[in-house]
Amino acid sequence: MSVDPATLLQQAVTLHQQGRLEQAYTLYQQVLARAPQQFDALHLSGVIERQRGNPARAAALIRAALQVDPQQARAHANLGAALNDLGQPEAALDSIDAALRLDPRYALAWNNRGNTLRRLGRAREALDSYERALAVQPGYPEAWCHRAIVLNDLGRHADAVASAEQALAMRAAYADALQALGNALQALERLTDAVAAYERALAAAQPAQQAEIWCARGAALKKSGMLEQALDSYEQALQQRPDYAMAEHYRANVLRALGRREEAIQAYRRARDLGADPADIGFALAALGEGATPAAAPADYVKGLFDQYAGHFDRHLVEVLGYRTPQLLHALLQPHLPAAPLPCFEQALDLGCGTGLCAPFMRPLAGKLIGVDLSQKMLDQAGTLGLYDELALGDIAGFLERGGQDYGLVLAADVFVYIGELAPVFGGVARALRPGGLFAFSCEALEAQDGADDGAGYAITASNRYVHALAYIERLGAACGLAVTATQNATLRREHGKDVPGHLVLLHKGSTMP
Repeated sequence: MSVDPATLLQQAVTLHQQGRLEQAYTLYQQVLARAPQQFDALHLSGVIERQRGNPARAAALIRAALQVDPQQARAHANLGAALNDLGQPEAALDSIDAALRLDPRYALAWNNRGNTLRRLGRAREALDSYERALAVQPGYPEAWCHRAIVLNDLGRHADAVASAEQALAMRAAYADALQALGNALQALERLTDAVAAYERALAAAQPAQQAEIWCARGAALKKSGMLEQALDSYEQALQQRPDYAMAEHYRANVLRALGRREEAIQAYRRARDLGADPADIGFALAALGEGATPAAAPADYVKGLFDQYAGHFDRHLVEVLGYRTPQLLHALLQPHLPAAPLPCFEQALDLGCGTGLCAPFMRPLAGKLIGVDLSQKMLDQAGTLGLYDELALGDIAGFLERGGQDYGLVLAADVFVYIGELAPVFGGVARALRPGGLFAFSCEALEAQDGADDGAGYAITASNRYVHALAYIERLGAACGLAVTATQNATLRREHGKDVPGHLVLLHKGSTMP
């Protein structure tokens, strides 16, 4: 006796809910053989195709279902999920928004909207979507977890800790939330707590997720100075995922820090073969004396470095590294400032301004103070000071190239450690300065043991920082029309218990002092 489609559909749904996907799919197809336009059979067949890992087929089936009934919010949301799987986040967002127009209290759709916006790099909008999900359903651990992840993206690490802990209060063995907690704690320099969170995450995670957690644990251990343990963590990550380029890259960094140069070189080359950024790898190899010295550190490397440290950059520099370059440059400037009431410059430019450590010294000197930096997270920190009139995102050579400014003072504190060939910057500064304008900056000192690339006057050290010869600075300044006003040898900071020697330099444009 033939079973009617309604009975078949109910049986299929029951099997689907039990996780018996193959049997459920067979029954959905039997329903469709009898009723090709049956909405639920089309929709739920699409859901199973996505569960099987066939997002293209899933999207086709769910679209067919929506042709039958376009007023079904859950089908629009499931279509969005399949489109995300296909790498089509813009189209996915349209589908999820369609679901939310039909059902504004659909918490799962708000959560998935947040995930899609985060994938699109729209972190603040993603945060709003997670919070809308939680307003509808406060006891939603996934939304709390994803909120923690996006708060980390936004640099709000203390808030991320609280959000991850909310998720964990509802689901103690929640690997994603534990990883987000570890990432937040690591960013807050609570490294012991971060390692503990990662270890809890490893105990809860599926094998496919463990490589990423081992890698994050390795980073926290490296920052703690526990290099052998960090190396083991990266090697555990590579056991889980042998083609994990990031883990191999970070493993190479630890090998270099341990002084195991040849192994580090091999690891960097393997990371490059696995797909790590060739510019980053080339830069690291050059610092080990392998290959030509690049003109500057890769922009993405510098941006990533400062995005990572923005939240605790000032404290680390001042308290850990004994950093005092802004004060030293201010003292170098003092005898050469115009004999006029403050502010003595109409406008001044802080190149590579970071979080604004130079701003308190520059602000009284300038009617208008502008800062430029590669890292938006650094600029966000600088903006909280209220000392800059403008903050610009971008590389300093590009900013200077745009021109159109007339600065009385340009300052660059601890910026040239990421740039070897300074000619483009010096040329840009010379164009940006008004006649008689001042250019004050620091650079780390090139010493005999550092070597130089074919007499270039600069080299990369094993710490990935450029060092410069004073003669190179003076020669380059003269070529750009920037004459030496003053130079001074100084200790710029301490690293690994040793003083880092450098030069403080003051140049001026033309023969007329301001």
